[in-house]
Amino acid sequence: MALGLLRRRRSRSGPTPASGVPLPLPAGAGAYSCEVVDPMGQPLGGAEVTVTARDSHRVAAHGTTDPYGLFMAALPPGSYSVMVTAEGLTPARNDVDIAADTALPPARVALLPARQLELPPPGTWLFDPPHTAIRFIAKHVGMAHVHGRFTRFTGGIRIAPDMRDSQVSVRIDAASITTGNRTRDNHLRSADFLDVEHYPYIDFTSTRFVYQGGSKWTLNGTLTMHGTSRSVGLDTTYLGTVNGGYEQELRCAALAKTELHREDFTLNWRSMLARGIAVVGPTVQLELDVQAMYRTSETPTPPE
Repeated sequence: MALGLLRRRRSRSGPTPASGVPLPLPAGAGAYSCEVVDPMGQPLGGAEVTVTARDSHRVAAHGTTDPYGLFMAALPPGSYSVMVTAEGLTPARNDVDIAADTALPPARVALLPARQLELPPPGTWLFDPPHTAIRFIAKHVGMAHVHGRFTRFTGGIRIAPDMRDSQVSVRIDAASITTGNRTRDNHLRSADFLDVEHYPYIDFTSTRFVYQGGSKWTLNGTLTMHGTSRSVGLDTTYLGTVNGGYEQELRCAALAKTELHREDFTLNWRSMLARGIAVVGPTVQLELDVQAMYRTSETPTPPE
């Protein structure tokens, strides 16, 4: 009698995977689980797992591993592709078949170090304005976003023999801000925001490159805007070096992102809607999409 009761309880709680942990499942569903580990074989928390149906190519499950490197999902029966990614590591993909009322044993997924792209040769690299963009995104009225960019800037990179000692400098013409709306752009140039009459430039000077693995770097430096200087860190992805362009010059590319708090730079203008919602949000997402050309005596000057 006791044995029969125990069996009934187990059937109500659903299948039990190989780990011995009960996994409740909807009727007719199956379960997929995996344990993700880093190159040292240690559990990797925060890895992204995406499960895609192979017939429809639709995402059936998406999430991140827990602090123990585990991920679990209930899925309809079918064939799936599982992609596991983590910053600085090579993505892993495998196919699985899910059957009804069945929990597969946890799959062990070991992520390997990502292949490091060849770094640019030491020397001076100048931004190529037609192929470089400095963009920003700000929250508007608590729900929508305003997208903008700066259209006039100069900058360059001095690549040192030790990449960590390299330097980046950028000077942005603050008056070149544009969001596609003349009234809003004039307001952003006014004393309420950038006050371009008194602070015509936004400057960034790097202090250190910090390697994060794979193609990822953190670019630390000082940003000066609206008469105030603050330390910032740019999450940077190096995209590689290639011979190409309008005269086949050597060029490199990178994408750098950071989040700025307006009040850190005394950009304190506030206006509230009737419901207490700020017209402009407190943070701004900044993105630099850079192509730079290697500077030699024979390198053509980047066009305006």
